[in-house]
Amino acid sequence: MDLSFDTDLASIYRAEYGRCVATLARLLGDINLAEEAVQDAFTTALQKWQTPPPNPGAWIVTTARNRAVDRLRRESTREARHAQALLLHQQDEPREVGPVQDDQLRLMFTCCHPALAPEARTALTLRLLGGLDVPEIARAYLIQEATVAQRIVRAKKKIRDAAIPYRVPAAHELPDRLPPVLTVLYLMFNEGYASTAGPLIRTDLCTEAIRLARELAALMPDEPEVLGLLALLLLTEARRPARLDPAGELVLLADQDRSLWNVSLIAEGHDLVRRCLRRNQPGPYQIQAAISAVHTDGAATDWQQVLALYDQLLALAPTPVVALNRAVAVAEVHGPTVALAALEGVDLPGFHRLPATRAELLARLGRDDEARAAYDQAMALATNETERAHLRTRRRQLTREWRARGPRRRGDPDEEPPGDGGVEHAGRLPRLAR
Repeated sequence: MDLSFDTDLASIYRAEYGRCVATLARLLGDINLAEEAVQDAFTTALQKWQTPPPNPGAWIVTTARNRAVDRLRRESTREARHAQALLLHQQDEPREVGPVQDDQLRLMFTCCHPALAPEARTALTLRLLGGLDVPEIARAYLIQEATVAQRIVRAKKKIRDAAIPYRVPAAHELPDRLPPVLTVLYLMFNEGYASTAGPLIRTDLCTEAIRLARELAALMPDEPEVLGLLALLLLTEARRPARLDPAGELVLLADQDRSLWNVSLIAEGHDLVRRCLRRNQPGPYQIQAAISAVHTDGAATDWQQVLALYDQLLALAPTPVVALNRAVAVAEVHGPTVALAALEGVDLPGFHRLPATRAELLARLGRDDEARAAYDQAMALATNETERAHLRTRRRQLTREWRARGPRRRGDPDEEPPGDGGVEHAGRLPRLAR
């Protein structure tokens, strides 16, 4: 089996894992069994495929279903035999009718059941639907991998012990189940837009997060934060074609070719932001979307307006990540000295963007030795090679570039993040979608 096939299979796994688990969960009524069956099916694919079939997702679902039937046949309990009978006749059964018709949204709401701890809900859903590995989820939350693994294990055990059903929540239950679902979609998109490792951009995750956000907006069109999240994702996605140059290196927001931005996504995002403003019920996602709208409105960013929105966001969600991103706007409006002061007391252990931002501000002030040390710290923390390469380039260009530029201000070390780049949820910090 050659390297190109291994790459194809890895891409199929990333693209299809969440869909397959969601479909099998509906067919089996058992999330644990669904995940195990899908994993077995991918193992079988690795052994049997010479080239990917025309519809690899359907092949995985069929194989996983058959593996699940075989497993249930080997079980001797009455419950297992009953489950087997239901599964074998599942194709003849009518599909469930309810407010959530999409398998992945249904599974997302199931994983976000209130009986589960908030942090466990998000970790489990990212694993099952996003297909994210434990290290990727740990990076999203800026916590230890062992902690994430324990949360996932506990969540699965809770689902089993409490017999939490795989079902559509009633319409009156949807609003209370909404916050963790929004968190999951946000983090899924973030991992796609700035991947923990491998290629910087995972288009499959970005596309899937946007698709699910659209489904959610259609399901709950009167929820402003749902519209705000969709607007944020669309406006961020609109800038993706300009994020990397032909050599695959990061391009700062100030230097991006705006003609490459997706104008239709920008128009749709701006329309959603205006709809949110008319509701006058501001929330974190709506404010982030408004910030992203400012970045995509016209030929240059109105930093005064961005800073005013960050002030509003920080009052609503006073987290270290918001404070960090606000400091970027402060630097553009009031200069690097004031921005450095704004970063005092901001604590984000293990997060490379804090020392990277400090490095940029120190460089503007001509404090080159301190800036180099901060770049070194950021490079040691960054997990994606594209980001590390960008930081190395910034460090090499430090003296020459900043002296040549004079007083011109720049965005953050990668680029100005969409919205605030991250809002704390359930006491945890998600990654930035840069």
